[in-house]
Amino acid sequence: MRGIGRLRASFYMPAMTTIPRPHNPPPALLVLIPHALAVLWLGLMAGFFGTYSANVNLAMLQMDGATYATVQSAFNRNVRHALFFALFFGPPLWCALAVATAWREHRTLWWRLLAVVGVAYLLGIVFFTQQVNLPLNYTTEAWNPKALPADWAKVRDQWNAANLWRALLSLGCFATALGTLVGRLAGRGT
Repeated sequence: MRGIGRLRASFYMPAMTTIPRPHNPPPALLVLIPHALAVLWLGLMAGFFGTYSANVNLAMLQMDGATYATVQSAFNRNVRHALFFALFFGPPLWCALAVATAWREHRTLWWRLLAVVGVAYLLGIVFFTQQVNLPLNYTTEAWNPKALPADWAKVRDQWNAANLWRALLSLGCFATALGTLVGRLAGRGT
């Protein structure tokens, strides 16, 4: 009878084998945050460049030179603020953080593609902007709207073409990063 009592007691009151720990969010969720933010930031920049190319640039084509010089210079000056800088420089940083926090998965397709997206954005958007768009901005800002250079329309067209490049590349980066996140969440390693 004594053995049955012990058996019953152990059945109803199992021995504690684990130490209770405070609840922490699962590491997988924390690792996904930089990846999701990379996708969000890339989407915002793709929308910014795309909207500019599809709307603003087309409207600016209809303006005379003096109006173009005044408005484009105002756009260029007024985009220089902390929020834009955070959004513009954020994607490669979020991509780097996302792949760094998931280093153990560096052999997966999603990881490699997201790393490529970060490098593509850094070189194809940030570096390209520094080398192409910013010099064109400075040229436009130096113009006197009442005495435009003869090639003002050529400079405008160069800037529009450069911005279209940024719009298409940032859209490609966004779509690829979104695909990596969807694939990662689906557990396919893509």
